[in-house]
Amino acid sequence: MSERNYDVGYGKPPKQSRFQKGRSGNPKGRPKGSLNVATALERELNQRVTIKENGVSRSITKFEAAVKQLVNKAASGEAKAIQFLMSMLNVSNGGALGDAPLTVPSEADRAVMASMLLRFQTQTSHTPTPNPSTKEASDGQEP
Repeated sequence: MSERNYDVGYGKPPKQSRFQKGRSGNPKGRPKGSLNVATALERELNQRVTIKENGVSRSITKFEAAVKQLVNKAASGEAKAIQFLMSMLNVSNGGALGDAPLTVPSEADRAVMASMLLRFQTQTSHTPTPNPSTKEASDGQEP
């Protein structure tokens, strides 16, 4: 056995079993120049297309065209486009539209909002506020 003048242990393999200089530890790994998904998507979204708007041709990126279509669909009242647009705004603003994600209110939330609305309406008409603890009073049903 040869005499060693260096430490061998965790993270310090013997010299004869280390990778040779200039040789990769994964020779069949990802080839140089191949793209990952994020790079390929970025390249595609940055390609320019020509659109005609109000009779005028102009060149915009595919990303800009996609955003323009999403906003137009949301403006025409398409519910899924509105929901997606609001979630994208929430993400892009770092939660500026609210820290919680946009969700549909539960039945309990709707009941609380309805009772608050009823109280605000009655306060503005200067009539006494109904007792919020009695559900029958707000439902209009007899006990």
